Amino acid sequence: MKKFGIAVLAVTLAFACALFAEDVVHAVSGVVKSVDKDSKTMVVKTKDGTEQTIKWTDKTTVEGAKDAGKGTADASKATYDGAKEGTKVTVKYTEKGGEKTAVAVKSASKATVDAVK
Repeated sequence: MKKFGIAVLAVTLAFACALFAEDVVHAVSGVVKSVDKDSKTMVVKTKDGTEQTIKWTDKTTVEGAKDAGKGTADASKATYDGAKEGTKVTVKYTEKGGEKTAVAVKSASKATVDAVK
């Protein structure tokens, strides 16, 4: 009986750790106000005027870009290498210790950006 109790406790702890290990993904949409390629950060200004500083990494993907994935089998996703100022984006990100890290970035077309201005 004691071994059963220990086994149940171990499974319960493993399940609890798995729940806390998952990163919650948030999303923000807006226009890129500034880009710092050295620190791999961008400032996204939302419709309500809030500015969000978001970092990107080599694992950040770009979704739906016209030239994304050239030379790859999946042309809908490629590694993200930075936004341009004035681009309308939707960024999916995780947050740890107050630092936001982009998981994926989707850029809007020029027509969409002009319509939003």
